Amino acid sequence: VQLQASGGGLVQSGGSLRLSCAASGRTASNNAMAWYRQTPGKEREFVAAIGWNGGSTTYAEAVKGRFTISRGYAASTMYLQMDNLKPEDTAVYYCAVDRRAMYSNSPRSWGRGTQVTVSS
Repeated sequence: VQLQASGGGLVQSGGSLRLSCAASGRTASNNAMAWYRQTPGKEREFVAAIGWNGGSTTYAEAVKGRFTISRGYAASTMYLQMDNLKPEDTAVYYCAVDRRAMYSNSPRSWGRGTQVTVSS
């Protein structure tokens, strides 16, 4: 499966962005999907995940209450609504397809990242 993330950009602190991820090739409709992020010199970290049917979501503590993950009508699409952004949210954001139907932190496929920069 090929993944394409988009929607990143430059925003001021307190602003919002909506990231999108589209999967093509092998379907991701039966798999959980997730967002991760990475900053230079640090390991990639988990941000949010959603189960195969959109009924189960989980978030990193740092983004709870500010970010919302969802799946599109076409189940191989995924979104991340990011509100009240903070400078520490600055990172390259990656989408991934999990190996299982429910999130298990075992990515099967990665997309190219999209840069999110939050200015103070």
